[in-house]
Amino acid sequence: MTFPPDDPWGTPAPAPPGPPSSPATPPPAPAPAPPSPTGYPAVPPSSTGYPSAPPSPTGFPAVPPSAAGAAAQVPADPEPYASGPVIVQIAEIEITSSVIRTPAGDFPLSGSQWQVNDFWVTQRRTPAWAKIVGVAGVCFTAGFSLLLFLVKESVPQGSVQVTVTSGPRQYVARIPTHHERDVITINQQVNYVRSLAAL
Repeated sequence: MTFPPDDPWGTPAPAPPGPPSSPATPPPAPAPAPPSPTGYPAVPPSSTGYPSAPPSPTGFPAVPPSAAGAAAQVPADPEPYASGPVIVQIAEIEITSSVIRTPAGDFPLSGSQWQVNDFWVTQRRTPAWAKIVGVAGVCFTAGFSLLLFLVKESVPQGSVQVTVTSGPRQYVARIPTHHERDVITINQQVNYVRSLAAL
């Protein structure tokens, strides 16, 4: 806006002719997103420029294909062997009608192989009665009763090794024994288990 030099009151000069100015119009508002068929808010477009995954029909986030394939490849737990009451127990080995229970796991009884080995060592030691009489008779025999400590007896000590093999699995039990009748009892138990395994 300019003022002519001969106008003392400063009357504004008319504006130069030109196209009439129109008021600025606001930009159109974005169209609202269509409602989701599942009732959940629609997934916004990806900000990375890559296409986003389509919404899941259940309304929950879709599982990536790689995760679904990994879940499908997880092997299922092996089915446990059918069990029952314990029929025979040899040391820590328990035998049922179809299963051999050991601290290393359960083996199938059918087709199992059993082996028994005994190992013996003979030791010489003073019997308990000689120790008692030798100490009690010191006062009455002037110490001659201590000669009873020279009495020795042979005491057998051994162990029985029971080995069970079922397929690729094997377990060994070692049982200490002091009498031969213990070995006979273990052999009788193993023979009975062998008859069950052959059924």
